[in-house]
Amino acid sequence: MWDNAALLRSIANAMFAFSACAVLYGAVYYVTHLQGSFPLQGVSLSAAPQRVDAAEVLRVVRSEVYGNFFTVDIERLRQSLEKLPWVRNVSIRREFPDRLAVRLEEHQALARWNGAALVNQQGEVFVAASEQVLPGFTGQDGTAAEVTQHYKQFSQQLAELDLQVSLLALSPRHAWQLRLSNGMVLELGREDMQQRLARFVEVYPYSLATVQSKVKYVDLRYRNGFAVGGLVQSGLAKQG
Repeated sequence: MWDNAALLRSIANAMFAFSACAVLYGAVYYVTHLQGSFPLQGVSLSAAPQRVDAAEVLRVVRSEVYGNFFTVDIERLRQSLEKLPWVRNVSIRREFPDRLAVRLEEHQALARWNGAALVNQQGEVFVAASEQVLPGFTGQDGTAAEVTQHYKQFSQQLAELDLQVSLLALSPRHAWQLRLSNGMVLELGREDMQQRLARFVEVYPYSLATVQSKVKYVDLRYRNGFAVGGLVQSGLAKQG
């Protein structure tokens, strides 16, 4: 090997290139980490938050942003901002030479979840205070996305009757129950829920609309018809 001039030149060139890269990296690292170099001059929001407390955003920025343009820990800042109420997602980018641009995606509340939290349009549960008038969802942990999906389907079916879902319950046995904006409770059971609701939508204008003030409960779990009740138990009707 030692008498192979071409090989020795290749090794020497490779070692020289490696050394040059190491020196360059060291110089860049030193300059970017030098105290007082590339100071951050500001953090900007892409849009004014609607529900997120701007004062809380400022507090997090002040506590988490330190270092310079290159050394600031963007991931740590992102995680801290995402812990704030109403914040669903955060993206942060550097804007050379001295700024950070922050975009906050806020939760859009769709319903209340088990009376203790909220559900967003994507079916995700989050905790925040809200005075909005929202429908209620009840279900087991981990079922919020499924309940949200069915809520949207049921709402679309009921739209032609000008009725809304005020409460949607999924029982531990996976049975579905709706309370409508007119106070009527619908029992859909565990299967063919959309078909059963479609049957209700079809007959409602002709047989139920005129007596809706007297009808409190409609059981749609029958194969070829439904049962009507004039009384409703406290809370939701049975969830069997």
